[in-house]
Amino acid sequence: MKTYISKKEDVTRHWYLLNAKDRVLGRLATQAADLLMGKGKPEFVRFMDVGDFVVIINADKIRMTGKKTEQKMYRHHTLYIGHLKEESARSLMQRNPEQVVRQAVEGMLPKNKLGKALARKLKIYTGEQHPHAAQAPVALAAE
Repeated sequence: MKTYISKKEDVTRHWYLLNAKDRVLGRLATQAADLLMGKGKPEFVRFMDVGDFVVIINADKIRMTGKKTEQKMYRHHTLYIGHLKEESARSLMQRNPEQVVRQAVEGMLPKNKLGKALARKLKIYTGEQHPHAAQAPVALAAE
């Protein structure tokens, strides 16, 4: 008996809407990463993109537990000598709250070409409005 692995054209993709208002960042990111990878589907395989599209709204109203807003630091290097940039979670939330949610979700995806392809299916918005109404995303409740 052979194992069935679905083909790229056999995969059906759905759109899901996650409301980030008053949700803990890590728990929301885990749910979004699972949907992007398609872990809840019976045809899930690690090496293929079988996941769905995820729209996250109200990214500016996300919640962090403990002292993460003051103590968590986001770092990136510009590749010039001595140009390591650091920014606290509080200042990044004020400047660009979508980036905080995006980094949390992308950190839970594979670190390869597949992970980059999965990350392209993630759409994040600060307000209630989003331009994906035509896709009729299904609103998911908090887990």
